[in-house]
Amino acid sequence: MQQDTKDLPLIAYRIPGYSAYPVVIPAPAERAWIDDGTKGWANRCLPLRIANQGGWMVINNVDIEVVWNGQTSLNALKISRAEGSAEVAASMFGYGILTFMIPYLFRTPPGFNLMARGPANLPRDGASPLEGITETDWLPYTFTMNWQITRRFKPVKFARGEPICMLTPVRRGDLESFAPEVRDLESDAELHQSYRTWHDSRKGVVAAAQGLTIEQARGMTQGHYIRGEGHLGERAHGHQTKVAVKAFRGMPAPPVPDAAAEAKPKSLLRRIFSR
Repeated sequence: MQQDTKDLPLIAYRIPGYSAYPVVIPAPAERAWIDDGTKGWANRCLPLRIANQGGWMVINNVDIEVVWNGQTSLNALKISRAEGSAEVAASMFGYGILTFMIPYLFRTPPGFNLMARGPANLPRDGASPLEGITETDWLPYTFTMNWQITRRFKPVKFARGEPICMLTPVRRGDLESFAPEVRDLESDAELHQSYRTWHDSRKGVVAAAQGLTIEQARGMTQGHYIRGEGHLGERAHGHQTKVAVKAFRGMPAPPVPDAAAEAKPKSLLRRIFSR
């Protein structure tokens, strides 16, 4: 019998001996580059916002700066030694890889793995997150989050309060259960007609937007996907417009910005902390 997915446990056991533990929070839908760089326009992309919320973020608790000299050895990575940084990040693998220690032992229900990856849709100049999937339903030890530095001699900063890892449970065996195949779209007459209707409508919108400013073109979006609708009246089953993962019980609250910072425009992390 399949386990009730509404009550699946996800436990983070604190590893003894650490002076501090990073906060783990539900991943928010907002991204500063969307709100500021696109003036919120990209928020209309529902698939992007759903992906933004697809898990929990591990929040860095120490300011760290790292420089890679391009070599493969362990000492090719120079990590600033701010107070507390030694127990948070280190060079463990070489090849310009910065390793963050995650001082929790996670436990998922039987049959569930935990994916550790970079925060979704939050690119970082000079560093690329490395993903890992771990069988956390039996694993009796911890895993790490790794970032590969990609630019030689460029200082890369991981600031206190920034997300350094995103955690997403995945059911073991789901990928292998799919039987993929390729078909011609014309083989499904109804689906083909729906696609053609959307395609022709979309071409009309794109043609009408030619020569308009970005602000003028913004009012021409159709919004069918956001509403869970097809162009022939199809209705989605179980359509989601947001993901509401639960917060960890017993997890400390994120730090509150000081009074001086309150006067500044809200960044992604400050919006996270004010949720």
